Amino acid sequence: MSTDETIAALVRRVDALEAEGHVRRLQARYMLLCDTPLPEYGVADDAKRIELILELYAEDAVWEGVGDYYDGQFGRMVGKDRIREHFTRFWGEKRDPALVLNAHYLTSEHIQVDGDTAEGLWIHMQPWLYADGTALLRSSRLNNAFRKEPDGTWRITRTRTENVFVAPLPRGFASDHATTSVLLGP
Repeated sequence: MSTDETIAALVRRVDALEAEGHVRRLQARYMLLCDTPLPEYGVADDAKRIELILELYAEDAVWEGVGDYYDGQFGRMVGKDRIREHFTRFWGEKRDPALVLNAHYLTSEHIQVDGDTAEGLWIHMQPWLYADGTALLRSSRLNNAFRKEPDGTWRITRTRTENVFVAPLPRGFASDHATTSVLLGP
């Protein structure tokens, strides 16, 4: 292999590693913005939360729940306006009992980069705690797609989630939990 070929191969490898890092941070930011209480400092309302989430998405993005359980629960939204409607329904509705904690844990990461596009697979687990002491543990598989935009910014082009299980947890499962997050504060 010539010096030029070696350099070109190294550049491709570095580009792929950098793309994986962008995708990993993008997915983690999405999950952080979906947590309750929201750890993003200075975001006092869900409308701002939704706009921050939408900044992560490409204009032509798809958000969909698939499989027996999630297809009927979530359906398929195409484009930012429809994705905004989805999140507005989720956070805009008053729940009784109120959701007081929802934390996202990602595992089993697999990111495959192909030039300016990438796909990521994760298994995701999240506890849901409600104001009345009831709780659920939810798990899903994620098969998400990403694209590097002309300005160099990576964006989500597809969020696809499939239910693995939903398990009710015993009442009072969590004895202590944060009511607000100050982690990312000043």
